Amino acid sequence: MGLFDQILGAVANPNLQGNLGQLGGIVNTVQQMSDRTGADPSTIQSVLSIVGSQVRSALQQKQATDGNQAAQTLVNQYAGTSPNPQAVNSLFSPQIQQQVAQVAAQRTGLDAGIVQQLLPLAVPLVLNFLQSGANAQNPQGGGNPVLNSFLDADGDGDVDIADAIQMASRYMSR
Repeated sequence: MGLFDQILGAVANPNLQGNLGQLGGIVNTVQQMSDRTGADPSTIQSVLSIVGSQVRSALQQKQATDGNQAAQTLVNQYAGTSPNPQAVNSLFSPQIQQQVAQVAAQRTGLDAGIVQQLLPLAVPLVLNFLQSGANAQNPQGGGNPVLNSFLDADGDGDVDIADAIQMASRYMSR
């Protein structure tokens, strides 16, 4: 089951935190990022995909060293649709931040400085998607199928935030 299917499952499950308002907020924030940078939404989605893969690595590392609970705590603490530099600094070293900006700049044509400025909004946005699978009554307890799917090292590796955002955008337009 793909990441977007997991997210839709979370939206449909009243026991999980995901809801249409959350998806709409994410889609709107992507549009705002596009408007602010002058880049088309697909370029912003590409940036989020690159950021998402780095978030995945950081959360996998956190999960391996400190357990599932620690990864869920980071997701709950920093998920959102507002800029949060602490979210970036908690997941990425300054060197990794620079590396993400360079890779995104090479792949999208956006200036690396602009990508660096987008990170405090991009990281919470990716985490917001992942938070949709958290238990509504007890966010720290129970499994989070969206986060688990995202971090599943045994999966096909084709977990892509850009695809999930694109599908959410289409879903919200219906």
